[in-house]
Amino acid sequence: MAPSIPKVQRAAVIAQTGSKVQVKDDFPVKQPEELAPGECLVRLHCTGVCHTDLHAALGDWPIPPKAPLVGGHEGVGEIVAIGRDTAESPVKIGDRVGIKWIAYSCLNCEQCRKGLEQNCAKAKLSGYTTDGTFQQYVVSWVNCVTPIPEGIDSEAAASVLCAGVTVYRALKYSRTLPHDWVVLPGAGGGLGHLAVQYAKYMGLRVIAIDGGEEKRQLCEKLGADAWIDYTTCKDIVAEVKRIADGKGAHAAVVTTAHPSGYTQAVDYLREGGSLMAVGLPAKAELSASIFFTVFKSITISGSYVGNRQDAIEAVNIAAAGKVKVFYAAKPLKELESVYEDLGKGKIAGRIILQM
Repeated sequence: MAPSIPKVQRAAVIAQTGSKVQVKDDFPVKQPEELAPGECLVRLHCTGVCHTDLHAALGDWPIPPKAPLVGGHEGVGEIVAIGRDTAESPVKIGDRVGIKWIAYSCLNCEQCRKGLEQNCAKAKLSGYTTDGTFQQYVVSWVNCVTPIPEGIDSEAAASVLCAGVTVYRALKYSRTLPHDWVVLPGAGGGLGHLAVQYAKYMGLRVIAIDGGEEKRQLCEKLGADAWIDYTTCKDIVAEVKRIADGKGAHAAVVTTAHPSGYTQAVDYLREGGSLMAVGLPAKAELSASIFFTVFKSITISGSYVGNRQDAIEAVNIAAAGKVKVFYAAKPLKELESVYEDLGKGKIAGRIILQM
C-alpha cells in the first residue's frame, strides 16, 4: 500500500534573496501523479545546514539563486513515490536515499561522461536553482539520489552527502601519498572536521588550522597530527614549514571561507605541492605569487563537490565507521539562528535539522 502523501507541508522559505527565513506550514507538496518520468518524491528524515545555504539566502555569489527559494542540499529520507513511466529506475519506493547539492545532471554530455557531473550545463542545484531540503517532502531524480547503506544514521549521512563528499574528492585528487603532510585551513568546521578524518583514512599526516579551544580539542580528538591556532600564531607559513620537516606541506585543502587560507598556501607548500581550492568566499580572489607557483611547480586545482561515484565512496567509508560526523540536532524553525551562528563562525562540526 502506497504511503499517504499530504497536500501541504512545513518548509523554510526565503521569499526574496536577502530576506529572513520564514517557516510555513502550508507549502505545497508535489503529488505522485504530478511527477515527471525520472522524478521521485522523498519524505525527509533530516537535513544538514551548510555555509552554502547561507550564501544562497544572502545571494552574495556571482550566480544568483532562484527566488522564492527553499534552501538546503543535505537531505536524507525515504522515497515515497516515483514518476509514472520512469524507465530502469536504480531505486524503488521505500529506499533510504540522500539528496545532494547536484540534484540533477543530464549524464550524457561531455562533462558528465568525463565524471564531471557537477559541471554539467544542465545541472540543477538543490536549494539554489531548484527547491531543496528545508522541507518535509522534496522532489529529486532517481538517477542522482545516493543510496544510503546500513551502518550510518540519517543525520550523519546528511553531512557526508555534501561536506564529506566535497573534502573526500579534494583529498582524492590532491596527488598525495600515505605519510604526506596535508594542511587543512578551517579544520574545525563542518567540512574541515570531516577532512581531518578522510585524510587520516588515506594515511596522510594532518596539520589542522582553525581558531579556538573547542575546535582544537575536536581536531586533536579526530587525529590531527598538529594544530595551529590562527588567532594566536604570528607566522602561519613558518609554523607549517617547521612542522612539515622544514620543507612545507605536500598539499593544502582549503575549506575556510576566508581568502587568507588561499594566499598563505602557495608560500607553505613544498615543491610539487597541490593547492586544492574548496571553500568559496563570496567575493575574494585567489592571490598567489606567479613566480613561486611556477618555480615550485605548484598545482592549483578547483575541487567542486563530487560526482555520484565520489558520493557513494564517501558514504560507504563513513558507514564502515572510518569517519564520524559531529553534529548538533535542531528543529527546522531554528534555521535563522543557525544562519546567524554560521555567519559568525561559531559552529564546530555540523548542524542537522530534524523534520
